[in-house]
Amino acid sequence: MRKLLTYLLIVLIIFSMVGCAKQEPKTNKQGSEPQEDKTIVLATTTSTKDSGLLDQLLPVFEKKTGYKVDVISQGTGQALKTGELGDCDVVLVHARAAEDKFVADGFGVNRRDVMYNDFVIVGPKNDPAGIKGLGIFEGLKKLSETKKGEFLSRGDNSGTHKKEKQLWEKTGVKPEGDWYLAVNKGMGDTLVMTSEKQGYTLTDRGTFISMKDNLKLEVLIEGDPPLLNPYGIIAINPDKHPSVNYKGAMAFIEFITSQEGKEIINGYKVKGQQLFFAK
Repeated sequence: MRKLLTYLLIVLIIFSMVGCAKQEPKTNKQGSEPQEDKTIVLATTTSTKDSGLLDQLLPVFEKKTGYKVDVISQGTGQALKTGELGDCDVVLVHARAAEDKFVADGFGVNRRDVMYNDFVIVGPKNDPAGIKGLGIFEGLKKLSETKKGEFLSRGDNSGTHKKEKQLWEKTGVKPEGDWYLAVNKGMGDTLVMTSEKQGYTLTDRGTFISMKDNLKLEVLIEGDPPLLNPYGIIAINPDKHPSVNYKGAMAFIEFITSQEGKEIINGYKVKGQQLFFAK
């Protein structure tokens, strides 16, 4: 009987120790509480990277908050897809209809306006198609009719490509043929190819300004209201992807839309020209 009681006592002690172990919080090797994840993955358009804007914003944010930002530079369509898969924490893009659908489908939360610039049509100085100074729809129609010079489309489902397709649709023209080339490249590479071919393309003004010294292109169509180019930022929904760094994403959103963030955006200029305008 005494042996049985001793055995039962040992079993109770073992179960008690196991239960306590399960209740103890996870700690790191030094025995302290787990550290906060201080890395944020930002999926964003090639224009924010190629223009140099992120080089102005990120060092200030990282120094201020202690977060490190890893950037995935993609077209808007790819960036939103990255967000859908939960492979980033926050997206900064420029295609409002696609952004609204992204949020409505439950992939993103807390969308906010960040800034805007505009799109322009650039081409060779001698302008063989004769589109300089025309409105955007008239200019695109003339390009399709004259076929004097190739039009290079990004063709990558980016925000710029989405805008281009919308503009062609409103002209009633279906762009196709040898004069229309879909290159499936980012904005910087597309501009380089356009310059080499002495063709035409649609670009955001910021990227063009930042690169124009190395291009043999000039702005031919600008200032038309349909060419406005707004940017929005969205946190990935933690209910959809629990592993995302939602706290870090919101810290970046708060920063880029703060007065300090706006001043950096508005203050960024290349050769005296402002590239983006904070909202």
